[in-house]
Amino acid sequence: MSESYVLKAEARERVGKGSARELRRNGSIPAVIYGDKQPPISIVLNTNEVTKRIHAGGFMTTIATIEVDGKKIKVLPKDYQLDPVRDFTLHVDFLRVSGNTEVNVDVPVHFVNEDKSAIKQGGVLNVVRHTVELHCPADAIPEFITVDLDGAKIGDSLHISAVKLPKGVRPVITDRDFTIATVVAPAAGVAEEEIAPAAAATEE
Repeated sequence: MSESYVLKAEARERVGKGSARELRRNGSIPAVIYGDKQPPISIVLNTNEVTKRIHAGGFMTTIATIEVDGKKIKVLPKDYQLDPVRDFTLHVDFLRVSGNTEVNVDVPVHFVNEDKSAIKQGGVLNVVRHTVELHCPADAIPEFITVDLDGAKIGDSLHISAVKLPKGVRPVITDRDFTIATVVAPAAGVAEEEIAPAAAATEE
């Protein structure tokens, strides 16, 4: 799990599109904290600070502490919106978390030992899932999961059952041993991006 961080916020009294536009013009963004059977809180955050955290990676899988009105609230980002043109943050939703909170999170997949697989001899790693949705304690979200390619041959499929997950962590999909990646022979004229959707469709 990535290292936690602190965001300083102010309570937001005015809501609505007009108020949100004014905030953004002044270098701030609206955000909401909800969950844990408590009323939602509308807050204001610094745009640059939040955008920097998003682009640093691991934003959606890292617990943060928001300081507002003298209170410290532990949260997990659940959604955010970026300006499609200027790439700065428009809005963020945060979920309150406690020691008992469990969440569903999309966790990135990392691959290791490519040099010990058929990929070294020209095989192609066809990634079906770049992330896997996991159910886990909010304070124990893995930063990523690792798929070991050691010994993988052309034609092999790598499934979720081959991944060692941390204690208390399990895939959200439980009705099948779904494919994360396959090792395929290079095909002239067929792009890897074209293969992955086909493999995913076959799996479904």
